[in-house]
Amino acid sequence: MRVLITGAAGFIGQQVLADLCIHHPDWTLIAADIRALGNQWLKPNIETVTLDIAQPEQVRDCIATWRPQAIVHLASVVTPPPGMGEDRLHAIDVGGTRAILDAALEHGVEQLVITSSGAAYGYYPENAEWIDENDPLRGHARFAYARHKREVEQLLAQARERHPQLKQLVLRPGTILGKRVDNQITALFKKRAVMGIKGSDSRFVFIWDQDVVNIIRQGLEQGARGIYNLAGDGALSLREIAQILGKPYRPLSPALISTALRLLKPLGLTQYGPEQLDFLRYRPVLANRRLKEEFGYQPRYTSREAFLAFLAAQGMEAHG
Repeated sequence: MRVLITGAAGFIGQQVLADLCIHHPDWTLIAADIRALGNQWLKPNIETVTLDIAQPEQVRDCIATWRPQAIVHLASVVTPPPGMGEDRLHAIDVGGTRAILDAALEHGVEQLVITSSGAAYGYYPENAEWIDENDPLRGHARFAYARHKREVEQLLAQARERHPQLKQLVLRPGTILGKRVDNQITALFKKRAVMGIKGSDSRFVFIWDQDVVNIIRQGLEQGARGIYNLAGDGALSLREIAQILGKPYRPLSPALISTALRLLKPLGLTQYGPEQLDFLRYRPVLANRRLKEEFGYQPRYTSREAFLAFLAAQGMEAHG
């Protein structure tokens, strides 16, 4: 089988590439990314391709040339680099997915495995206590990442209706943790105290990175289709996270946080604006029943175990 992997130089992309290389040496893996892949990927069954996912012509040419049976579409921008504007973000996240879909349909690709996000559900007070895959996708007007994931999911839904021959496996991960993860969420855990929001539990669901990789491989092996939340069992509130870290938990008033962020961001003293309040206050807490019962995968770690494994990998002590 020929499998095209977009975003192959990314955090999950490199792990998927390495995993498939080991488990399926008879597959041809087309590793595509705008970033260069190192010499460690010079292997007999890996072809490296420079691809700007925001350029539809490049996407079309790539798929026309390699004719993959399956595409694993991981290319996305989680944390935009300084200076990257909204137009470029949208061109990568939404335009890139549209280009992949169009080219896949034009050239008879059989399966599309795509990572969406739990962020597609949005950050709202009326979110269900445990969000199921049938719950509405509302994104968030002030979060480009969540807004774009909702747009991507709309494109995918339209394609499922019009082109059911393309098997779609849509994965919606919660917060991904692993040995080498470093992002705005893990940064919260490295501060002297854990900041919370009064009146909000701010519950997190975690999924270990190798579980995500295993799910992608299983989906390819089985030619699976469907939509699945990716999360370990259970959830951790910020108060529980603080207890595990052995750090003070300091819940602040929403008005205070909003005002502080509104004043500090224009001064360059923080990269976050007032929208960060909803991001922490109304976390989408993902139910994983369908992943276990319908897809047939039991995550290796619960949310708590994934967090403890992350701390161990980071050399951070757990206290509870």
